[in-house]
Amino acid sequence: MTTVRPATPADLPALVNLLKRVVPLMNRAGNFQWDDHYPNETVFRQDIVKKQLWVAEINRQIAGVAALTEDQEPEYAQVGFDLGQRAIVTHRLAVDPAFQGQGVAVALLAQAEQIALERGIRFLRIDTNSENQITQKLFPKAGYIYTGEITLGFRPGLRFLAYEKKL
Repeated sequence: MTTVRPATPADLPALVNLLKRVVPLMNRAGNFQWDDHYPNETVFRQDIVKKQLWVAEINRQIAGVAALTEDQEPEYAQVGFDLGQRAIVTHRLAVDPAFQGQGVAVALLAQAEQIALERGIRFLRIDTNSENQITQKLFPKAGYIYTGEITLGFRPGLRFLAYEKKL
């Protein structure tokens, strides 16, 4: 069974190891959204300090991670998102390859929805690299609607697909 909880500094070594397993698989699949520089331990540490990093566990092992924030990329305006509307945005979603296909990402997306409901927020937003076939199948199954393609200034040369779910 998957449980989701806030990440703590003690989780950082496991999260760095998760990245070391996930990033090469992403790159081999043609998805260069992440690399040796992003995300990293510093980014995860900042997420923990802001109380916005969540981990999914199976049998007390970290199976996945996501930053669940109200931080929206300015580029979301490219697909017509009203950046004045509060939204819960899922960033840095990753599932350890050993736990893929076990509902880990679904559990983390459900946590995003729970946070939105608790805060009275009606919108969930997320983006993914145009080469990430797995998430392009997952997001619509989770109720997200494709809204268009964006570019992100901090990841030049890559294309991203934006999605939104209204509660």
